[in-house]
Amino acid sequence: MGSIPRQRKTTFRSTHLPDGLPDPQSAAWTSLPGNPLAPAAARRFVRAALAEWTGLGLPAAQGFTDRLADDAVILVNELVTNAVVHAGTNVELVCHLEEAAEDDPAALVVEVSDHHPARAVRDEPAAGPDAAGGHEFGRGLHVVAALSACWGVTYRTGLKTVWARIAVDGVPAASAAGPDDSAGQAMQRGLRAAEILAPAPRRPAREYDSDWINRGALSFLAEASDLLTGQFDEDMIAALAAQLLVPRLADWCAVWLEEEGAAPRLARVWHQRESSIEDLRGRVEKGPPALPDSARGGPVPVPWPGGDEPHGGDGAAVAYRLMAGGRGLGTLMLGRAGLTRMPDEVTGLIEDFVRRVALAVAAARQYTRQATISHVLQKALLPGQMADIPGVAKALVYEPRGQGVAGGDFYDVFPGARGRWSFSLGDVQGNGPEAAVVTGLVRPWLRLLAREGRAVGEVLGRLNGLLLDDAVEAAEATARMAAVSAGAVAGPAGVTGSVAGAVGSVAAGVGPLTVPAGPLVVPAGPPAVPAGPVTLWDVAPQPRFLSLLYGELVPLGPEDGGGVRCTLACAGHPLPLVLRPDGSVRPAAASQMLLGVVDDVTYESETFVLGAGDTLLCVTDGVTERRSGRRMFDDADGLAAALGRCVGLSAQGVAERIMREVRDFSPTPPDDDLALLVLQAM
Repeated sequence: MGSIPRQRKTTFRSTHLPDGLPDPQSAAWTSLPGNPLAPAAARRFVRAALAEWTGLGLPAAQGFTDRLADDAVILVNELVTNAVVHAGTNVELVCHLEEAAEDDPAALVVEVSDHHPARAVRDEPAAGPDAAGGHEFGRGLHVVAALSACWGVTYRTGLKTVWARIAVDGVPAASAAGPDDSAGQAMQRGLRAAEILAPAPRRPAREYDSDWINRGALSFLAEASDLLTGQFDEDMIAALAAQLLVPRLADWCAVWLEEEGAAPRLARVWHQRESSIEDLRGRVEKGPPALPDSARGGPVPVPWPGGDEPHGGDGAAVAYRLMAGGRGLGTLMLGRAGLTRMPDEVTGLIEDFVRRVALAVAAARQYTRQATISHVLQKALLPGQMADIPGVAKALVYEPRGQGVAGGDFYDVFPGARGRWSFSLGDVQGNGPEAAVVTGLVRPWLRLLAREGRAVGEVLGRLNGLLLDDAVEAAEATARMAAVSAGAVAGPAGVTGSVAGAVGSVAAGVGPLTVPAGPLVVPAGPPAVPAGPVTLWDVAPQPRFLSLLYGELVPLGPEDGGGVRCTLACAGHPLPLVLRPDGSVRPAAASQMLLGVVDDVTYESETFVLGAGDTLLCVTDGVTERRSGRRMFDDADGLAAALGRCVGLSAQGVAERIMREVRDFSPTPPDDDLALLVLQAM
């Protein structure tokens, strides 16, 4: 395994995209397909760019020489070839000129980007340099190191960029070379290219590049941290770990992951020669080496796969436990041929790397657990299937704010009492687990009240009372527990007068709960209360506000003129809209008080008939309040205007058209849950 050349200077910041270039006149950019034609196209592109800049008379171009052009072509050819062979994606090529600064000469900067950031940067062919019939490409980093003043690698989301800076410190070829020395310069260029592309064979007993270990270790760990951070798939983390180590620090690597109470699972096997991966897998699939408890993430020499003794004739192998939070998460084993033992500076570097891998695996598992809980909770909170209403077509779009997160919006369509069909669309204050708790209460309450045969307004009034009662009970229970834990309650009498008074204020809907009499007085004794006033806002659940659109549908027979009779009420919710076949749009209800705010409120309902072709649109505030700068989607009746453009569409077509306009309203992702329900009379 050849060592990666040292990155001699890494202060340059990759620009990658044309928008980031300082001067479009001195920059050129192209996108190349990930196929064998890309290197030739890249060579032509670079020569054309250099010729154009020379023709424009740019100051930095005055130092162009034939040698610089040849160097740039060789460098770009190697980097593009490596990107095509090892990434297989489209390749972005950027070239631009940097003017001379006080201490730095003018320079040509070349950037080659691919869309496979997890791949390791190759410094030799996958099959090794000595393989019979092997291709003589893949020495990209050796070429970069030999031809450039500085170089580096930049990672972005979904993008990997290798850049190089070639100093423009020469003079034009026409003035530098006379007729007698042009042949000599051509021969020197040829010898230099041959030395780069066909270096002398490396020694059989390969050694680590101590210069890279000393100078490149921090860069290696930084690159590893960037790649591992934000990865929430533990198998992807294992794959990245193996490819970062091989071939940079090892010839091969195997990673086992362990679940609690389960046997270790071989998550990744990687070898610098891909043809050897299956053979290595067969040697290590029986399980990881047994490591002592004292290892605690440190290096432990282990036998070479298929051998019996550490430091066998094949090479040196070491294993590390993946430890995070004092718990074992797996084992990482790697080896390098031709060594009797791993150098201490290498094992120390790998130990730091393994620690980062273990933390990434622990974070991925924590995220997976939380996402699974949220997914199960969300699935339980939403109806598995909406009921079909005779004579009515329906469509629904529901998008929680975060993927796998239980949101605060909810919906339901279900059969009610005496031939009625009920529908609801609600929005709980906030989002996440707190909102999910309220959603879990409201949906079954709403179904129960509707099936008791209560009128629409009565259902909302009763639901409002239930929310207030539940908020008071929750606040009292929380305050009592807080007071007991603080030693403020003497015996079973319950909370003190000041606490009880504060709890009672919940029913009146008066904002944050505080103790009227000031701080809780704590009797003498061991328990202590934090300094300063104790507010129940810190310990009690927040008031459970809820906006809700609730209605009932009754299909009408031919004797009644057909269509559907709709009765609905809106409690603090965005108003529903009715679209007529002639394109007119009108609100279908009046706004009333939110649920869960005040106790003494009466809700009124409105009744109308949806004729054939009429469409009822119900949305949550995530739709109406979708922002683009200072504007909102529903400014100047934007939702009504969007609905008016949906004449002639089916219920599903209306839903898709509205959601497309909502998404296109702003380039940023939505910052709230989105829910949309369309009911269309047939």
